[in-house]
This record gives sequence, structure tokens and C-alpha cells, in this order.
Amino acid sequence: MAAQLQFRDVTLGYDRHPAVHHLSGEVASGALIAVVGPNGAGKSTLFRGLVGILKPLAGSIERGLDIRDIAYLPQTADIDRSFPISVFDFVGTGLWRSTGFFGGIGKSARGKIAQALASVGLTGFENRNIGTLSGGQMQRMLFARVLLQDAALIVLDEPFNAIDTKTSADLLVLVRRWHSEKRTVLAALHDMDLVRGNFPETLLLARGKVAWGSTPDVLTAENLIEARRMCEAFDDGAAPCVAQDTASRAA
Repeated sequence: MAAQLQFRDVTLGYDRHPAVHHLSGEVASGALIAVVGPNGAGKSTLFRGLVGILKPLAGSIERGLDIRDIAYLPQTADIDRSFPISVFDFVGTGLWRSTGFFGGIGKSARGKIAQALASVGLTGFENRNIGTLSGGQMQRMLFARVLLQDAALIVLDEPFNAIDTKTSADLLVLVRRWHSEKRTVLAALHDMDLVRGNFPETLLLARGKVAWGSTPDVLTAENLIEARRMCEAFDDGAAPCVAQDTASRAA
């Protein structure tokens, strides 16, 4: 299957300090991939680079699609819940590719928004302010916006974090649906049982790549211990060139 993404010795970080360093690998079109690793492993940084929010410090990310055809679900901590916007209008921003950021929402668009809200169990929440939602309701709303984006590549940053089991199960149904539609899905996750049961491919990250391949081969006890060791040994103040030396010693 053709590669939709290629990471070519890419280093990503902030203020010239690497958070993900010298990552190489490719993502096939239609893949369903979990990205796992300890806290501070660089998962969110990798996703910000993937969707174009961060520019690489070195190397490159090659995309086999227009960046506008990527749907990104950030961590809820990145959403300003004090912003005065209704659930309906927030979800409607998922239509920006067809309406433009300042385009009006016609009858057809309103129907699509209502259908997306129904798909995630939020019918009746249209006029609620986003700041009044629970954690699970917030995630459902974010998934509804992703549904409307109708993207070929879907990037989910901690989509099941701090939500109840019922919400996780409902949203996992949507992930399986996207996979069955041959969309490419990458999800940063912590629950290894969920990964083992639902994601055939896994990237284990610890600032650099520990392992990448079939989930049973990647999520071994030895690899998980190595990932934690690599994160603990990493120098947060390292310059990019020093990061390469650190990665070599950790290999």
C-alpha cells in the first residue's frame, strides 16, 4: 500500500530544543496506528508537526495529500473552554473547507452538523456553551467536528483520556468506522489494553523511535522498559546535534 506520510530523519521541538528527534518511517494509506510512550515522549509534538503547526528543526515530513485534508483532534487542554461559542457553532467549524472560515451556514450545512452531533450522542446540546460540557461531552463534540471534516487522514491526540468507559466505547466505534472507510488514523494513547485490542500497528516513541510495527511485536515488556529509560535519560536542554548523539547512545 502506498505511503501517505513519510518521516525523513525528522526532528521537532521548541526554541531549538528537540522533543522528537531523528524519526524515520512511513505511514501507509488506510493504516490504523497507535502512538504510545511515556509522558514526555513527544507524542503531541509529533502530531503538531504532522498537521503543520510545528516546522521541523531538521529533516522533513512528506505528506501524500493536501494538509487541508488532515483532521486534527487536539487534547482538550488545548481548547479554550472560556471562549463564548455554542456546541453547534464549534462543531460547524469542521465545515470550513467547504464554507470558508467566514462563510454562512446554509440548510444543508445545518443538517450535516445535526447529523454529526447525533452520531456522537449530543442531540439536544446544540445551544449549550462549550464551557458547560463535561470531559466526555467535550470529546464527543471534538469527534463530531472531525466527522464533518471528512478528511483522508485523522490525527487524534489522547482521544480517550479522562473519559468514562461508555464514551470511550462509543467513540471507538467511530475510529473503527473511519478505518473501514480506508481513512488513515493515528491516535496517541495510554491504555495498552485498548491499543492491543483495536490497533494493528503501533509506534512506541521515547523522544526517538523505540519500535514501530505490528502491535504485538512492539508492545513487549523489554521495549516498554527501554522507552521509559530513554525518556528519563533525555536532556531537555540538549541542542539538536547533541540529541543525535544521545539517540545513538540509547540505541
